[in-house]
Amino acid sequence: MKSEALTAESVRVVQIPTTSDSVVPEPSEEFVATPYVKQLTERALAYLEVGYPVHFAGPAGTGKTTLAFHVAAQLGRPVILIHGDDEFGSSDLVGRDAGYRRHKVIDNFIHSVLKTEEEMKSLWVDNRLTTACREGCTLIYDEFTRSRPEANNVLLSILEERILDLPSLRRNGEGYLEVHPDFRALFTSNPEEYAGAHKTQDALIDRLITISLGHYDRETEIQIARAKSGLADRDAEVIVDIVRLMRGVGVNNHRPTVRAGIAIARILAHRKCHARWDDPAFQWICRDVLNTDTVKVTRDGQSLMPLKVDEAIRKVCGPPARHGQKHGPKNGKSKE
Repeated sequence: MKSEALTAESVRVVQIPTTSDSVVPEPSEEFVATPYVKQLTERALAYLEVGYPVHFAGPAGTGKTTLAFHVAAQLGRPVILIHGDDEFGSSDLVGRDAGYRRHKVIDNFIHSVLKTEEEMKSLWVDNRLTTACREGCTLIYDEFTRSRPEANNVLLSILEERILDLPSLRRNGEGYLEVHPDFRALFTSNPEEYAGAHKTQDALIDRLITISLGHYDRETEIQIARAKSGLADRDAEVIVDIVRLMRGVGVNNHRPTVRAGIAIARILAHRKCHARWDDPAFQWICRDVLNTDTVKVTRDGQSLMPLKVDEAIRKVCGPPARHGQKHGPKNGKSKE
């Protein structure tokens, strides 16, 4: 009769090496570094170099993500990008079990004795936050308030105690990961957005240094429009002044943003037109790009936006006013 030895069975966690999702940001030829942008960059770097995470908060179109990448590039470390998502759980940030691997050895060398040895391995795959902490990357968490607060709770110990809690790896003796000393974090959010955004827990906001962003100054917007389109200075100035003038239309209106100026400039350059009040192409480009439903300006149920756009065009670059008429802003500059 064969005797069977006791089965030796163990379960342990094995980490699967993953290819890093990091990127190395490189400066773009179109990036505009005006004194305003340089000041914001210097402020952010002052906090990051000491180890504090930076939070860029501002409405849409204020260049939060672009600025975050620019600042991250100054640190000279690989960058890992995460976009906030309402479906995120902690495992989407940290990592997850990717299945099991079972290994069984049967030893029947001695025909009267059967030895069985069985091992089961739980396979663990790091996600981007863990990779950034382990490798010392710069984390850019874009629109982080779109993720639910409970998913972001894992960030609390990372930003304060510099420790990442990995409960699923405790069986393997790696339940805690000491954050790499070069790890830095940049966050962006839109505090005015209500669709798909969550209120952030006070404990997380308290760990961030928040830099509030508004629309760029006039000179920066002109340089951005010119760099993105190749238009002449005069055309870029007219476009930016019209866009900035339109921001005062409506109630609590913060649009149009710098993106509108870039769009008008690029389309105008593509058609080889100029920003002149009597150019029909320039007029319809401005009407289409600057038309937005967020501005509730109507008369008898009809939108007044086309009329407001035409008024802005004439005020910024229209013909000289006749005697007795009100004069628009000089030098194509709008008053704000």
